[in-house]
Amino acid sequence: MTTQAFKAARDFLFAHREDYASAHRDFHWPDLHHFNYALDWFDAELARSHPNDLALKIVGPGAATRSFAELSEASSRVANGLAALGVKRGDRILLMLGNVVPLWECMLAAMKLGAVVIPATTLLAASDLKDRFDRGRTRHLIAAASDAAKFDGLDPSVTRIAVGEAPAGWHHYDTLLQAPASFQPDAPTNATDPLLLYFTSGTTSRPKLVEHSHQSYPAGHLITMYWIGLRPGDMHLNISSPGWAKHAYSCFFAPWNAAATVFIANEPRFDAAAMLDAITEHKVTTICAPPTAWRMFVQQDMTRWQTSLREVCSAGEPLNPEVIEHVRKVWNKTPREGYGQTETTLQIGCFPGQPVKPGSMGQESPGFRVRLLDTDGRAADEAEICLELDPAPIGLMRGYQNDDGSFATLGDQAGNHLAYRTGDVATRDAEGYFTYVGRADDVFKASDYRISPFELESALIEHPAVAEAAVVPAPDPLRMAVPKAYLTLAAGAEPTRDTALSIFRHLRATLAPYNRVRRLEFGELPKTISGKIRRVELRQTENQRAATGTRQPTEFREEDFPELSAGAPAQRPTTTQG
Repeated sequence: MTTQAFKAARDFLFAHREDYASAHRDFHWPDLHHFNYALDWFDAELARSHPNDLALKIVGPGAATRSFAELSEASSRVANGLAALGVKRGDRILLMLGNVVPLWECMLAAMKLGAVVIPATTLLAASDLKDRFDRGRTRHLIAAASDAAKFDGLDPSVTRIAVGEAPAGWHHYDTLLQAPASFQPDAPTNATDPLLLYFTSGTTSRPKLVEHSHQSYPAGHLITMYWIGLRPGDMHLNISSPGWAKHAYSCFFAPWNAAATVFIANEPRFDAAAMLDAITEHKVTTICAPPTAWRMFVQQDMTRWQTSLREVCSAGEPLNPEVIEHVRKVWNKTPREGYGQTETTLQIGCFPGQPVKPGSMGQESPGFRVRLLDTDGRAADEAEICLELDPAPIGLMRGYQNDDGSFATLGDQAGNHLAYRTGDVATRDAEGYFTYVGRADDVFKASDYRISPFELESALIEHPAVAEAAVVPAPDPLRMAVPKAYLTLAAGAEPTRDTALSIFRHLRATLAPYNRVRRLEFGELPKTISGKIRRVELRQTENQRAATGTRQPTEFREEDFPELSAGAPAQRPTTTQG
């Protein structure tokens, strides 16, 4: 019954693929009492109805292909092998693998057992892993043999399984694949049972523990499938690293909800031209890539690649309007944005068939009720993005796990709304389109004007010398604070006075006076392991420098340039073209 309910919800979205108004009005989450995605959907539907269709295609290092039937059998063998090693329902498994076939086999196997997966990036340091062992209550570990040394000194009672040549004290992953191919679960899986435990990227504090259930991500990502525009048989590329929620978004659930192929192009280091080659050669039909990748794509002569792409999407942070326009002009495809979090599935998006407003994240997702609420719970035109919880959408986490294993209360009583607060600020126009303003902690005031870092950062990266930008408040005795930009320069650009002058002139031609960056500093930006900029660290740096009166040699201020105040002509540089 649950499989039919899940499929009916999916098929409703298929039937309204480019009819957002009807999908938004009439979509209902499937009623799932018992549900195990690996058993009730992957095995019972995909492996039976599409046994020989490609479920997974990896090119580059670790190249391999697997059909739905092959992954179904392999994951059952792995589940039986894990059970023989003592893995039980509810046990926590830390899974730290790159984009290799065992990653998908282990995810499915853990689901079949009812175990809880803690996804981890291979970039984690020993201190991060200890935190995941301790607060995550890890009982079992699956990792590449090449990463085994990272776990030396950590809880010796944790079962260790290595993919590759297993060192002493570790079990060989390949032996799991020798277990029987027929799997029988020990009990039904409740749809609300825990499935995934994510550690957030920790941009402002130490990582939070986000727990998802057997319905929140599997069923919740029906909406991600709808947003991407996936169809059965699609070849879908999502540029994301394992260990983070976006990998589960569209390297796992969204494409398999649609019976599409997960396509992976492994590279030692991201290379835009090589990725475009892979997209073209392997006839990728749908893609979701972060803005960083899109910005690298548009540095290429994109007319060289005649792709099979039908849908192009961007997520992770807002995509700059000039990048959207360039892709549209060169490929006649308009990148559509989507907004979600580790804690949720897709809350807001530009859906297929809907007009795209450059700079906007799109409209409210089917199945979600999004409100903009101020700190007192009052509706406002610009305020924090919140989700109504009466009832809560399926695509929302079970909650944050506290250090003692208990769960924090989900949602705040905000005015007349029981709401989950995202921590992100947005505006909404009369047509229901949301525009991202920034993290609630990142938005600040300068001379009593409200400043959105993202708006200024978008203007900055239009300059051809700027590769990345982060804007934070710098304490100022007259204005209380002024916007300051930390900049990473593009290849070939030099951190000189002339470069700074050119950027200041560009900003004067682009932004209103109250909204201009007043200081620049060149250098590398501090980031989390997942690649998100740690603006909190930059704010702390600015406060420390203000207290000590120090200034870096690579910092430039508007007052350093008399030619600006003398009325030198504003020059808007030509945006880099492919």
